[in-house]
Order: sequence, then structure tokens, then C-alpha cells
Amino acid sequence: EISVPEHEACCAYVLMVTAVYWVSEAVPLGAAALVPAFLYPLFGVLKSSEVAAEYCKDTTLLLMGVICLAASIEKWNLHKRIALRMVMIAGAKPGMLVLGFMCCTVFLSMWLSNTSTTAMVMPIAEAVLQQLICTGLADSHNDSETAEAPEDDDKEENLDKNQLELLYRNDRYVAIEIPNVKRVRARRDSQYPTKRDHMICKCLSLSITYAATIGGLITITGTSTNLIFAEQFNTRYPDAKVINFGTWFIFSFPIAIIMLILTWLWLHFLFLGCNFRETCSLSKKRKTRREMLSEKRIHEEYAKLGPISYPEVVTGVFFILMTLLWFTREPGFVPGWTSLFEKKGYRTDATVSVLLGFLLFLIPARRPFSSSSSSKDDDPLAPMITWKDFQRLMPWEIVILVGGGYALAAGCKVSGLSVWIGRQLEPMSGLPPWAVTLLACLLVSAVTEFASNPATLTVFLPILSALSETLLINPLHTLIPATMCVSFGVMLPVGNPPNAIVFSYGHVKISDMVKAGFGVNLIGVAVVMLAITTWGVPLFNLTEFPTWAVARNVSGSL
Repeated sequence: EISVPEHEACCAYVLMVTAVYWVSEAVPLGAAALVPAFLYPLFGVLKSSEVAAEYCKDTTLLLMGVICLAASIEKWNLHKRIALRMVMIAGAKPGMLVLGFMCCTVFLSMWLSNTSTTAMVMPIAEAVLQQLICTGLADSHNDSETAEAPEDDDKEENLDKNQLELLYRNDRYVAIEIPNVKRVRARRDSQYPTKRDHMICKCLSLSITYAATIGGLITITGTSTNLIFAEQFNTRYPDAKVINFGTWFIFSFPIAIIMLILTWLWLHFLFLGCNFRETCSLSKKRKTRREMLSEKRIHEEYAKLGPISYPEVVTGVFFILMTLLWFTREPGFVPGWTSLFEKKGYRTDATVSVLLGFLLFLIPARRPFSSSSSSKDDDPLAPMITWKDFQRLMPWEIVILVGGGYALAAGCKVSGLSVWIGRQLEPMSGLPPWAVTLLACLLVSAVTEFASNPATLTVFLPILSALSETLLINPLHTLIPATMCVSFGVMLPVGNPPNAIVFSYGHVKISDMVKAGFGVNLIGVAVVMLAITTWGVPLFNLTEFPTWAVARNVSGSL
């Protein structure tokens, strides 16, 4: 007989197998996420129908709605317009460009879910990167005809079909010289003009997922884990009237600002090196010839887009409408529009996004009552997007991947593995509060790399509450840092959906994500620890064991 409880052992085994497949990428990520779907029923941990229910959640519908909007944005070139405008404002200096995108993403992510923000900003970033890559290619050809040929020689490029089309579509018939085969084989990233361009692509892609995560920390509604914490906390301690939109914002806003700056410095150091003067200066004198060309070409591209079209306006209105409806659903400091309905808790962000996504299939792309019947519009009632447009962009692998995370979490809960982990934590009773908090933070941020964030938090909150009551620490001292650290599952594509979305664009390898994410993880834990030991103390009155927790403690021990 095995002494380890059987159910828990089975569950831990499934967890390890899936994690190994995810980390090693021996099979595609989506396929690896299906491991719990057959192992749990075989081991008798969960019924097949129960596992299946975990794979399609509310977030899947949310993503589908957002992808409808993204399809419309891409089809009508709105993202290109926004991207070119942003670059024109920030300039083509890579450092400033990354910082500009990060600030933009943080702001959006405060109000929207992190997944939606990433799904919206990423196509725009991708358009900017394609623009920079294209200008790089065209420049390399122009430069090789001038006296500067030797130094720009490595920018010659073996184009893939996709980018050739891009160049032709922009009516810029550039004959690209194809370098000899040996040299291409030597350079693995032949999709990029130079190694530096590849680094800029990596840096910008990763900065968006981290910025979305940081922005989600700021408001109670910013990410699902904050809401889970607020719900669980208020259920467990009904007398504690300390957590609301305002106190949370005051506590987390400085955290986000410090993290934003440190994360930007870290990514810059990792991918663009330490030469900040070169990558960030705004003065006109320090621009390289290539950057001048880049900016000039970006202005030309913007002029080519012409005046804004009717479908672009409709898409823009939908974009703003979705944002507004999400934000005003339950803002927290005022009653939202859900309070107009009788039944509470039925409508989520997914409701809004699917409704607006559905309308995009319904609304015609041509302005009503417009007399101009151009020959290319055969069907006057063609909708804004078709199912093909949606199908092209819908990342099914990501949906299954996130579903796999939920399935693993459900298994941990049902099998009692989470309770077993909790029992192993009891010997910590001799430690000071900050040490308990630090250990909780490190443990949570390790587990959340593999499990989904909501799942990890749901597992840990009861454990940490019980632990705090046993050690007579103010529960907020451990719960708030743990809630923050759950969001730092940033080292793997499976850690959280924004990572998966960025990963699906293909600029970033798993090794890059782990390297950059490890730094961000440490920065996050350090800043949260700083916050809870400094301005968190007077804000939440952390020094004493509060009366609302005492009452709970007494009733719990009866």
C-alpha cells in the first residue's frame, strides 16, 4: 500500500505530466493541455463530463467577442492607422516606442480584462513591427546601392511570401535581392532584417503582456483574481469594511508605477542593451539615417491610408463602446448598468463582448443611403466581418490551453491536493509576519506559472486565511500580497492568457519568456513586499490583529 493519499497522488502526477509537456514543448501546447481531459477520468479524479465543462468557460466567450472586434479592426486597417499615429507621436526610437506602448496598455488594462487588452493592443503592435521590418527591408535595398553598402549588407533579406505580398500591396514594387542560401541558413531568424530588429520585436511583444498584467493590478475590477479576492474576503470576514475600490487603488497605484518603470528598464537591458541615450533620446540630431528613413516612410504610409472610411468609424465606435460598457458594468465606486436588471450576477464582460461581436456580423459595411455604387462592392449588404475573417484570427490553441489550466485546477480542488499542500504549511508558525508573507508570495508566484491565476488564488486564499488566524497576523498582511503575486505568472505561455496571445504571434521563444519573466516576477514580489511593509501598514492598519478576524477565529474554533 502507498502511504501518500491516493487521489492526491494521482492529481499531482497529472499536474507534473502536463507541466513537463508544457515546458518541454514536446507536443503543441494545445495538445498538451488535453492531457487532463483523458488522464483525470482514467485515474478516477474527475468524470469526463466534468473535465469537459472546464474547457469552455466565460473567458472563451469573452475572447470570441474580442476576436470579432479584432477581425474588424484588421479587415478595415484601423489598427494600422492607430499604429502609425502612435509611432508618429513616440518616434521610431525603440526605447520610447516600447515605453509608449506600455503606458497605453497599462491604462487600457486598468479598465478592461488583461486578455482583452492584449488581444486589442497586440495587432496594433504587430502592425508597427511589420512597418519597421518593411522599412528595414526597403532601406537595406536602397542602402546597398549607395556608398554605405558594406555596413548595411546584412540587411539583405530572404523574404517569406507573406512579406512580399505586404510590400506589393503597398504599391511599392521593391525588388528584393535574395542573399545566397548559405548565409540564410546561418541566420535562423531570416524573417527579420537584422538581429537588432528581432530583439525589438521580442522586447515590444513581451512588454505588452507585462504591461497588461501590471495594469490589471491597479483596480479591483482590473483582473479576475482581484475580484475573487474581494469576494472571498468579504464572505469570510463580513464585518471588515476595509476593501473597496478606493483603498485598493491607493495601495496598488504606486506599485504599478514602480513596476512599470522597473520592468521597462529590465526589458530594455535584456533585449536592447544599456545604451539608453541611443534608444531613447528625443532630439533630432541623434537620429540614424535608417530611423530618419523609417519616420519618413511611416508618414508616407499614413498619407496612403487616405481619409477615414465608414467601416473604420463603425469599428472605432464599437471599440469605444465595448470599453465603456465593460468599465460601467460594475465600476465599484458607483452602481453600474447591471443594477438596472432585476437578477444580479448574470451578466459578465463576456455578455457585452459577444453581443457586440454578433452585431458586427449583422451591420452592413457600406454606409446606408450612400449613392456611390462602386464596381468592386458587388454585394451592397456585405457585413462588417464574415465568418471567414473571424475563423482566421480565432486562436483555438489558446482557448484549449487556458481550458487545460482550469481543468488542472478543478482536479486539484476535488482531489484534495490543495488541502494537502495547506497542511504542509503548518510548521511556519514561528516566523515573523514579513517572512510568512514573503514565503506566501514566492510560493504563489511559483505555482501560478503552471496553474491558471484564478485557480491558484482560489486554492491559496483559504489556506493563507487559516494560517494568518493561527499565527495571529492581520489576514490582509498575507492575502493582499498573495493576490498581487498571483498575477505574476509571466514566465510561461500557460501562466496567463495574455502571455499565450503574445506567444501566438511567434516573435518570442519560450526561453525568452522565461528569462524576461523571471526578472519581472522578482521585480513584482520585491515591489509588493515593499508596499505591504511601508504604505500598506497605515492604510490597512496592519500592525494589530483586527477584531473582525478575532470574531471569525472564535467561531472557527468552536
